[in-house]
Amino acid sequence: MIRFAWLQFRGQAAVAAGALAIVAVVLVVTGPGLVHLYDTTVATCAARHDCPAATANFTNSDGALQVFLDFLLLVVPLLIAMFWGAPLVSREFETGTFRLAWTQGVSRTRWLAVKLGLGALMSMAAAGLLSLMVSWWSSQLDQVNANPYDSLRFGARDIVPIGYAVFAFALGVTAGLLFRRLLPAMLTALIGFAAVGEIVTSWVRPNLIAPFHESLPITAATPVSVDRFPTGIQAFESARGVGLSNAWVYSVKIADSAGHVPTSSFLSRACPLGNYGPLNPRDCTARLAARFHQVVTYQPGSHYWPMQRDELAIVLALALVLGGFCFWWIRRPVS
Repeated sequence: MIRFAWLQFRGQAAVAAGALAIVAVVLVVTGPGLVHLYDTTVATCAARHDCPAATANFTNSDGALQVFLDFLLLVVPLLIAMFWGAPLVSREFETGTFRLAWTQGVSRTRWLAVKLGLGALMSMAAAGLLSLMVSWWSSQLDQVNANPYDSLRFGARDIVPIGYAVFAFALGVTAGLLFRRLLPAMLTALIGFAAVGEIVTSWVRPNLIAPFHESLPITAATPVSVDRFPTGIQAFESARGVGLSNAWVYSVKIADSAGHVPTSSFLSRACPLGNYGPLNPRDCTARLAARFHQVVTYQPGSHYWPMQRDELAIVLALALVLGGFCFWWIRRPVS
């Protein structure tokens, strides 16, 4: 049964191996140039006092390839769900070939276990190798960007893509088992994976680990904005001026020692507004700094690997649940 399953899967495996080989060649060819550019610009920029220009030049290099690689790692699980998982059993039900296996002494459970196991291992291998190559190639770019929690990069680096690949495959198989038709299974896998990805990114990931809270002083470099709204004058800040390296900043607000934000009446006195904001931004910042501070809610860089581990565990658990459902469903009578 294992040999037969491999014979059915070898075409898809060959296509994946060829695609990975092409990506590997591109990364091997362009990687040394990226390292040389880093060594000659960013690594020595402090001595030349031109780090902003050197950093911008470095991060903009191979821009099209950077976008393509991030997109590729995000779309690979979708391709696995639609073209590996969904056809795995739906095609057998459409053509009726499942009956041949089931009447040759192969139980339904064994038939499904071999197909699921082989496909899951191939999905893990493909996503793992691709993630390893891209993480290696972009390691210095990610270091310079200093934003490991970027919503696109976090799901396309290190170990998380492996979990999403396995989950996508299990989702495709589940859809194929339920609908027993290829096209509905592919569409369901596409929509289901996109929905789960959005839920995890927007709701689960920010709550994997309790964030830190830190009070920082308001300085002249703090990007304070004071504007007039229908509800009154309000002050707010951007995360750009927080200065927490490799952190994922959830929110930044201005508050006093009791946690109260500046009132509209205080802001109208401390920061008189013109047509384009405070008339004197420096005086406005100084008056705010005398009574208030920044309250920053964030995930530190040290939480990156624990969050990678926890998100991997969650999507693998979802894949196991789907696999268990498939084994339960396959025992139902086939009409």
